[in-house]
Amino acid sequence: MSTETLMKYDFPAESFSEALPIGNGRIGAMIYGTPANESIVLNEDSIWSGGLRHRVNNSAKEGFDEARALLMEGKPHEAEEAALGKMKGTTPNMRSYLNLGDLHIDLELDAKPLNYSRSLDLGSAVADASFTAGDITYTKEYFVSAPDEVMAVRISASQPESVSLSCYIESRDDNFDDNRPCSGNMILFNGGTSGGIRYAAYLGASSKGGEITVTGNKLCVRNADEVLLILSVRTSFYSNMFEESARLDAEMALQCDFDELFYRHVNDYRELFERVELSLNDNSENEEIAFLNTNERIDRLKGNELDNLDCRRLINDNKLFELYFNFGRYLMISCSRAGTQPANLQGLWNEISCPPNNCRYTLDLNTEMNYWAAESCNLSECHLPLFDLLERICGNGRVTAREMYGVSKGFVCHSATDIWGDSAPQDALAETSIWPMGGAWLALHVFDHYEYTMDREFLNDKYHILKEASEFFIEYLTTDENGRLLTGPSLSPENTYIDKNGVKANLCMSPAMDSQILTVLFSDTIKAAEILGRDAELANKLRDMLKKLPQPSIGKFGQIMEWLEDYEETDVGHRHISQLFALYPADLINPIRTPKLADAARATLVRRLVNGGSHMGYSCAWVTNMWARLYDGIMVSENLKRMISHYANPNLTNSKPPLQIEGNFGATAAIAEALMQSCGGEINLLPALPEEWTNGHIKGLRARGGFTVDIYWAENKLCYADITSDFGGELRLRADSSVRVNCGKETVDTIFNDGVVIFNTEMGKTYTVKA
Repeated sequence: MSTETLMKYDFPAESFSEALPIGNGRIGAMIYGTPANESIVLNEDSIWSGGLRHRVNNSAKEGFDEARALLMEGKPHEAEEAALGKMKGTTPNMRSYLNLGDLHIDLELDAKPLNYSRSLDLGSAVADASFTAGDITYTKEYFVSAPDEVMAVRISASQPESVSLSCYIESRDDNFDDNRPCSGNMILFNGGTSGGIRYAAYLGASSKGGEITVTGNKLCVRNADEVLLILSVRTSFYSNMFEESARLDAEMALQCDFDELFYRHVNDYRELFERVELSLNDNSENEEIAFLNTNERIDRLKGNELDNLDCRRLINDNKLFELYFNFGRYLMISCSRAGTQPANLQGLWNEISCPPNNCRYTLDLNTEMNYWAAESCNLSECHLPLFDLLERICGNGRVTAREMYGVSKGFVCHSATDIWGDSAPQDALAETSIWPMGGAWLALHVFDHYEYTMDREFLNDKYHILKEASEFFIEYLTTDENGRLLTGPSLSPENTYIDKNGVKANLCMSPAMDSQILTVLFSDTIKAAEILGRDAELANKLRDMLKKLPQPSIGKFGQIMEWLEDYEETDVGHRHISQLFALYPADLINPIRTPKLADAARATLVRRLVNGGSHMGYSCAWVTNMWARLYDGIMVSENLKRMISHYANPNLTNSKPPLQIEGNFGATAAIAEALMQSCGGEINLLPALPEEWTNGHIKGLRARGGFTVDIYWAENKLCYADITSDFGGELRLRADSSVRVNCGKETVDTIFNDGVVIFNTEMGKTYTVKA
């Protein structure tokens, strides 16, 4: 069985949602593939609108005390007035992500383009476009190289001396200062925002045959056999020598031919991409599907009749799920590499100066979802930029903790941040702004990364983030009359409830999600302290506090309660399902260990969905992971179909015009979660396998504890799995007692206990599990 890696189209892109994203983590581009007059949207991940703002309101501590007291008195509306009046940032908005500009390539053609095709090969991270004009075939190839730190574009023709073009960079905003030639084959484009991040981009060209000249701000090529265009860009965020570095990048790349740059690029990329392989049986039942474009396959999944194909069969396309899974991994490699910025709300790709939510890092779900697939899908290095940002958040968050809350230790961050790690409240919105849990949720990624990699040095280096996140809440939490430790003023992200007086409200004390995040945070900090042999006193204090945190409760509809009281919701089908954080990404709720809470989680999902929930891509992706955790393969399948058919753009990016990337990453994580879970100290193989995925395999998934897992199944049942142990130690496998484990030709001794097969592993050895 082959694995799907080719996205293809027979038309050039006409919009951002049809263009093909390429990137190396830092430099990004959206490829339209227009034959004659092409415009490529360019991005660099550190080009933001300005520097760090100090936005903490000098009345914040007063507003905090007032709002908390009013909430404890049952007066949420008065509390909201105090909080939004005094706790909001003095400048409501933090910085915004900007685009670099557009690369224009005007190719001279003597005839109308025909026989057009465009593709993105996820296996090599190369986009291309080809067409004929007269009797000449033209080919364009595009990639962004991580080893050489440049974007390369090759334009070639089937006949000699047939490539003539001009190219230049143009800004969509008035933020450039210089756009001029700097040599016979390069132009400089530089600028930046006032008091913000400066940048320098170089566009250079080399050719086989023909002549290269510079006219004004344009590179011109006449009568070449083929042309290689090189774009480099550096910013002051990374180095004061950014202009010199950008020029050196371009000059070095121009000394190479396309094939040499391609060789380094593809070997670097494949080292990451080929770690995981998913192969599913082809269930399309129609040979014509192989000839369909990617956008047509998306439409086909909706059940629309197309090209006289049998409509009854238009709902099956396992290979499209393969492609979607591979696309998610491709996006992660392309927009989040070690040493770059983490994936923002649109990953790396942005075409406008004021994108939705300014492409910030939204911390009440979206940024965390961006990295749900990083560890399980064997892209641990791609997770690292998030920890660099966390360090900046931590530094700023210490100041915010003191000035906003009067807390002397630890750090806090609210519902969003920017490239500088701004930790003050964003916006002045009752449903989002005053939520002090953003830094705490992000901190959970520290221990998550450790559990997959078992990297003690990393844990030692980043332990302070867990510690300081916990220390903030040691001082911040308050006790109610029942002895419970409560957060507040806080909110259940983006949702609204009806208070006891029948009036809508947002602010509250200790919504369910807050306590669930703190349960995991305190537990992770305790475990990290024990592993490192540090802070025994702190660990003991956190153990005592854990006992006093509110735990998931079941409400009057049989659902997991979203708030401390069983309030009515104004929007029963709300897009966020924050009260089920305990189900996923946490593992506080589990069908085996906590069956009653799992039933209540299912009831919560059903209630949300029948009332119109999951109506955005990121919400659908989160729900799909939750169904996987409930071991429901049918609902995993239905929601993945919905994810692609309702929320995928023609270029497979998650649609929330123009795009919002976390839906792609969340759905990728859900596919992995359906095939293998490692939570609660156990590995569970094929826990939520969709019925349509009758036969297949997945190789290279990572499990907590430092295990790599390859799984093979047929007729919807496990055949065998190969599990490689990086570090040795005990392995606990959720399975029945008939399972047999071998290491090579030797049978491994196992213990069966309450549905779990337990055996010891040795470092570097592979263990075969047979059903």
